[in-house]
Amino acid sequence: MRRLFLFRSSPKSKNDLKLIRFIIKKFGHRPKKLVLFKIALTHKSISNASDKLISNERLEFLGDTILDAIIADFLFHKFPEEDEGYLTKVKSKMVSRKTLTTIAQSMGIADHIVYQTGRSIRLATLEGNAFEALIGAIYIDSGYEAAKKSIFHSVLRAHLDLPTLLEKEIDFKSRLYIWTQKSHLDIEFKLITEKFADGKWFYEVEVFINSNPYGKGTGDSKKVAEQAASKETLQLMGAI
Repeated sequence: MRRLFLFRSSPKSKNDLKLIRFIIKKFGHRPKKLVLFKIALTHKSISNASDKLISNERLEFLGDTILDAIIADFLFHKFPEEDEGYLTKVKSKMVSRKTLTTIAQSMGIADHIVYQTGRSIRLATLEGNAFEALIGAIYIDSGYEAAKKSIFHSVLRAHLDLPTLLEKEIDFKSRLYIWTQKSHLDIEFKLITEKFADGKWFYEVEVFINSNPYGKGTGDSKKVAEQAASKETLQLMGAI
């Protein structure tokens, strides 16, 4: 409590006002307790050297969990037809260290991180952690809905190119979803045949785009059939 008071007791400086403007502009959030955001941007390399400072590690831990929940919420509603495996795969890409560091760099978070410059610390390793800590700060400052609004309306829209991120997926179904989204087309996978014969399951799936039939695929599981149908559809569309 004593250390938190030391953060809180000082009047707003030029740096404080700069930080407030940064949080509002990049996160769409007006800080109520600025101390939380100062802590979120304080690396342990400097907090360990002063008992007046608190590192961002606890807020980073919290922000990591909150971000996971928010991204899961986002994907659950964005891809209503996809299964748990697909959603998990996409979420792991969106919250990967590489992606978070890229977002943090795009936002210019490095300009606000407080750390001990004399030590051999790679700034890139600090940026993604500070981003998560800032999400934790928003959550503590104003609750889950405020953090969700910030991620949905400020961060994802301005600093994450989801189609490009998803294009790195190797499976044909993902690529087809991306292609149809970019082209503003509706897509549906219809199970045409499902039967068990000679000790094996057989599935046939057909892709419909804007209610028109396109590629068909078969396989010993729905997933395999959907992949085959997606590949044929992409070929018919000239997308591969």
